Amino acid sequence: MHHKNSEKTFMSYQLLKGKRGIVFGALNSESIAWKIAERAVEEGATLTLTNTLVAMRMGETQNLADKLNTITIPADATNVDDLNNLFIQSMDFLGGKIDFVLHSIGMSPNVRKERHYSDLDYNYLNKTLDVSAISFHKMLQTARKLDAINEWGSVVALSYVAAQRTFYGYNDMADAKALLESVARSFGYIYGRERRVRVNTVSQSPTLTTAGSGIKGFDRLLDFAERMSPLGNASAEECADYCITLFSDLTRKVTMQNLFNDGGFSNMGMSLRALQQYEKGLQINSDKDTPPQKHIFD
Repeated sequence: MHHKNSEKTFMSYQLLKGKRGIVFGALNSESIAWKIAERAVEEGATLTLTNTLVAMRMGETQNLADKLNTITIPADATNVDDLNNLFIQSMDFLGGKIDFVLHSIGMSPNVRKERHYSDLDYNYLNKTLDVSAISFHKMLQTARKLDAINEWGSVVALSYVAAQRTFYGYNDMADAKALLESVARSFGYIYGRERRVRVNTVSQSPTLTTAGSGIKGFDRLLDFAERMSPLGNASAEECADYCITLFSDLTRKVTMQNLFNDGGFSNMGMSLRALQQYEKGLQINSDKDTPPQKHIFD
């Protein structure tokens, strides 16, 4: 799968020639935001990179900025003053209004601390929603007040199918993603009507990133989604390709959508490959004498 992607990397269509962007959330080379920033520059864009100060210290955002010949602007996406400064500094550095923005931010202290969904810490929940979803509204509201985004600009946030369907272990991040997608619709209407700015979410396959791998049983979720999806899971590189089309002029009338880049997973009920694996599991269980352990939260 990956060798195909590495061949494609060198093919540029100049889809974003002359466009200016801001990319939130490129932590390290595993980050989807990192791949999107690289692809955007390959396609002719100039951009700025932003993350929290803590994430910049922990991660490698500065290395990416050096590689892409740009700057990093520290900003807490939950802080309106920081966002204000980010848009003003970005327009100053890039020499004009912004054409595309990527929101690739998600964090749940309840997931990190393994708090069960029926026993959430509500201070943690507030943090989850603020960082993962309300920050999207804050970003859009700030940009609109500054008139920072060009006509026919494009804003994309990364989501997951747990916004519509329940996945064991995804916890309060599911609520955050549902809110994120709602913000895209509500703000997409206002921004589209007034400034022709389009706002969409991309619901990506489970992807092995620093954020993704924090979810309980993630390796099994990845395997399940791979077996369920007729085309297999979409990689971070494939997500980047899709987002580039949404930033480009080829998708000018696409707005307020939640778009699945997931190999078909979201429309599947049961695949042959998943069924075969399930049958294998049943066979193994029937060979055992001991009954399965009952967990209180299963």
